[in-house]
Parts: sequence; structure tokens; C-alpha cells
Amino acid sequence: MSVIDPPALEISHLTKLYDDTHGIRDINLTVRQGEIFGFLGPNGAGKSTTINTVLDLLRPDGGQVKILGVKNGKTHKIHQRIGYLSGDMETDPTLTGRQYLTFVAHLQGGIDRKVIDTLAKRLKADLSVKVKHLSRGNRQKIGLIAALLHDPDVLILDEPTSGLDPLIQTEFNAILKERKAAGKTTFMSSHVLSEVQEICDRVGFIRDGKLIHVNSMQKLLEQTARSVEARFRSPQFSKQLAKLQGVKHLKQTEGVTRFNFSGDINQLVRILASHPVDSLMINEPDLEDLFMGYYRQEDKHV
Repeated sequence: MSVIDPPALEISHLTKLYDDTHGIRDINLTVRQGEIFGFLGPNGAGKSTTINTVLDLLRPDGGQVKILGVKNGKTHKIHQRIGYLSGDMETDPTLTGRQYLTFVAHLQGGIDRKVIDTLAKRLKADLSVKVKHLSRGNRQKIGLIAALLHDPDVLILDEPTSGLDPLIQTEFNAILKERKAAGKTTFMSSHVLSEVQEICDRVGFIRDGKLIHVNSMQKLLEQTARSVEARFRSPQFSKQLAKLQGVKHLKQTEGVTRFNFSGDINQLVRILASHPVDSLMINEPDLEDLFMGYYRQEDKHV
């Protein structure tokens, strides 16, 4: 009989309230082993509270969490299989980066110094400088190395790329993709939507302490409208477009037709190909459009 691996993260009806209006309520979510999951929401939405409660740094008022099949409250049994970076990492400012990472490596039972050096080289982290003299981005690099150095099965990150320059973000994304290829899991909150779109398999949206939507990145983007701008000579073009399912906000200004399209792209291409084209621009949807769309929808229900 085959053994089925437990989910990397299983959250059931998780609730943690600070008062009547702040906290998280009835969060239900399962993150599979080997996926990169993006956890999105504005400041104060409940991202950090969810993460801290999942890690048992905050005690829940209700619900249950399992990490790799181990229940909340017993996570000490699998601490060595979890990597974590908080959104406001703090450590002894008098230590150098290397001293701090050596201490973390000791807590993990001893890790080859080459592992630290390799990660430091990839993230361009100077380990000789005391933490108190490091910029926000360079402190973040030290925190990322600390979370990664023991090659955890589950990596939980709260705003991991805050302060990093684009080149380091790209290298960090490459590390996460390598982990995914090895069957490792990453759960990350982020406000960098372009980053989430590039690397995440699925995303969840949280607002006012409630998880409002979860879906795969592919399906989310398929459901989001493309913006199209075209200049055609044929007056029949706009009439055909008006009848095409998925066309919204159709406008014509000075010979240029603009609209949003969320239907079958093949049908749109057939119409486009049947008319002489002077110019055409199709902008693919991105996560920022989707993100703002969900929150506008939520505002309508308030």
C-alpha cells in the first residue's frame, strides 16, 4: 500500500482575534508539498497574523494547523524541517552576518560552512559587516540565508524580498524554483505582485482577516481581461467586436478601437485576421490588474 504524503500546510478554520475588528477569521487553506504559494493582501489584511499563528508564535483562538501532518502546538517536532523569515527580522546588531549565521547553523545541529558561503555568494551578502551597519536590503539577505541554510522542506516567508534590488530578487526567485524542482514547498506573503506572478503556482487573497479567493496562477490570469488597442480601416470591425463574447468597454477614438477582452482568444484572432491592420497592441493580463479587481469587487459588498 502506498503512503500518501501529507500536505505541507493544512489550515482548518483558523481564527486569531485581537478585538472585534482585527485579526483573522475562519481561514481554510491547503498548500501541497512541492508548490510555491503566494499569500497576498494589503497592509493589515492579516498576512503576518496568519503566518505567526501557523508557526505557533501566536496561539489561535480557534481552528487547527498542520505542518507536514504535525498539529499546531507540536511543531517543535519538525522545526528542523521548517525555514522562516519574519517581516521584521531582528537579531543582535553587534554580531557580524557570519557570526549570526554560524549561531543559526549551530542551532540546526551544525551545517557545513560551504552552504553559508554559497548562499552568501548567490545573494551577494557581505558577512563580515556587523548587522547594525547593514542596510535594510542587506539585513534581509542575512535573514534569507538563515531561513535557507538547512534546506528546509517547508519555507515560510513574510515579505521576503523587501529591500532587495532587482538582480538579487531574480537570484532569489531562481533559488525558490530550484527548491520546487527538488519537491520543497514555499509559502510566501508578498506585495511584489510581479514577483508572485513569475514564481507562484497558486495564490490566495486575504482581506480584513478573511481569505477571499484561492486559485492557480494560470487560471487567475486566464480569467483576467487583456487590453487591446487596434487601428483598422474596416468599419465592420467594431460591429463584429460588439457581438463577440468577452468584449467589454469598447471605445473608438480618432480611428483607434480600444477594449478589454476575456473570451476565447482564438475567436478574437479570427476577427482580427479578417481585416486590414494598421496597428495592433495586445497587453497580457497581470496579477496587479487581478489583485485590484478582486479588491474593487470586495469594496462593492461593503
